[in-house]
Amino acid sequence: MPHATTRDDVRIYFEEAGQGTPILFLHEFAADYTNWEPQMRYFSRGHRCIAYSARGYTPSDVPDGEVYTYTHFYTDALAVLDHLGIERAHLVGLSMGAYSSLQIGLNAPQRALSMTLAGVGSGSEIENLDSWRQQCRANAEQFETSGSAEVAKVTREAPSRIPFLVKDPRGHADFYAALARHDARGSARTMRGFQGGRPSIYTMTDAIAKVATPALIICGDEDDPCIGPSLFLKKHLPAAGLAMFPKSGHVLNLEEPALFNESVERFVTLVEAGRWPVRDSRSLAPH
Repeated sequence: MPHATTRDDVRIYFEEAGQGTPILFLHEFAADYTNWEPQMRYFSRGHRCIAYSARGYTPSDVPDGEVYTYTHFYTDALAVLDHLGIERAHLVGLSMGAYSSLQIGLNAPQRALSMTLAGVGSGSEIENLDSWRQQCRANAEQFETSGSAEVAKVTREAPSRIPFLVKDPRGHADFYAALARHDARGSARTMRGFQGGRPSIYTMTDAIAKVATPALIICGDEDDPCIGPSLFLKKHLPAAGLAMFPKSGHVLNLEEPALFNESVERFVTLVEAGRWPVRDSRSLAPH
């Protein structure tokens, strides 16, 4: 099985398909590498596509200890690129993966050709940050005491996940059946370390304003926790565009695969043609 090794000797499982300019797919908390299959099949027609499972998600390693911080997660993505000898790639991330993609833009912008940030920023509201972190700790304990199958029953009923159920009951069922099989230890450690420990994007305004990497922000209009952060990133990322999917929730790449693929393909094509510029300062002038 193909693995990349991180700087702290964690093995990260990946799969790749296709040839051309690389695209790296970064999954959300409730997913793993398999949930990018519709995109791997579509984009590998013209690009070299890589999807991987983050640490804590089998068949990647599930290490012990306090090694699940947001820094570990974005540097793991870079370790996959390093293992494959890829200097720069388009980054396509959903939720947790979008946060990691943004961190690469902030900390290693030379590695990112572009960033697609889908369903990004939940838990960022400053006034609710303490309660968010308390909830993450409680969720981690639930994984440890009840197991992934029981947590999946609750997660699938979250408001931002209901649009997926309404549109595609079969896909929704498959998604949460997969979540029920996740390694509960890895999920608990990720929930406690990454989800409950990452800084709010609202604390990064100055750093975000310096990131000139082309960015596409995608948000479902029924994914309430991500709407504010998506608008914030659109405002402050200098080369960002925003796509709002109507009547859509959080799992955008599976809930609306055709629309997601079309949006990302158009974005990547424009970036590669040099047609996705930094926002003209004249558009920021007061009216």
